[in-house]
Amino acid sequence: MAAGKRTAADLGAHICFEDEAGQGLRPPKGRTWAPRGARPVVRVRGRNRGRVNIAGVVCYRAGHRSRFFFKLHIWHGRRGEPKAFSWRQYRDLIVMTHLQLGTPVVWCWDNLNVHLVKELADFAEEHQDWLQIFQMPSYAPELNPAEGIWSLLKRHLADFAAVDLTHLTRVIKRKLKKIQYRPHLVDGCLPPTGLTMDDDAISAAARSVGNETKQVADSRGGVAAGAASIVGSLFG
Repeated sequence: MAAGKRTAADLGAHICFEDEAGQGLRPPKGRTWAPRGARPVVRVRGRNRGRVNIAGVVCYRAGHRSRFFFKLHIWHGRRGEPKAFSWRQYRDLIVMTHLQLGTPVVWCWDNLNVHLVKELADFAEEHQDWLQIFQMPSYAPELNPAEGIWSLLKRHLADFAAVDLTHLTRVIKRKLKKIQYRPHLVDGCLPPTGLTMDDDAISAAARSVGNETKQVADSRGGVAAGAASIVGSLFG
């Protein structure tokens, strides 16, 4: 991240936080009501092959409605079938988010191996007029508002026994679409991270963050600490 980079306030951009989650046929455990001494039992399929992988991105911009977008990758458990998202699918998610928002994008995500491939770096460099990518600090999910989306989803799926992978996919899509149409839920994912949307703070950060970027890299020469400083300063 070179000094002098324009930030979200200068670009009129949305700041987007991306993260991944997944769900198999075995549901997350939840609490419910039952007569005393009669513990409810939810029967699920013994075979746990197949998984719905989700890549989601929450987007914020001061004075604008918060947005949430997602992309699914279904793994059926077949031999030779890719289990996770490819770099091309992440590229398509970035492009789709940019087109839906209609603004430049400051993209923040973790250090997953596929996030760091050369193809994505080349793509970001080729489209630096509307895209900037920052790596979040390692092992710091508490800084990513997208984690709140997965918490909401898991709560809805607690003790839910899907018939098959198609049924599970349909239910996950429906739950995520409900979140999309409720921006107050997306807004609620931001405060637990300690980040806030503040016009004055963003404007001040925009004037100073470029000169500080090189100085905040950690001793290992990485950019994780630098990204954390940038994200923190942008949000106040």
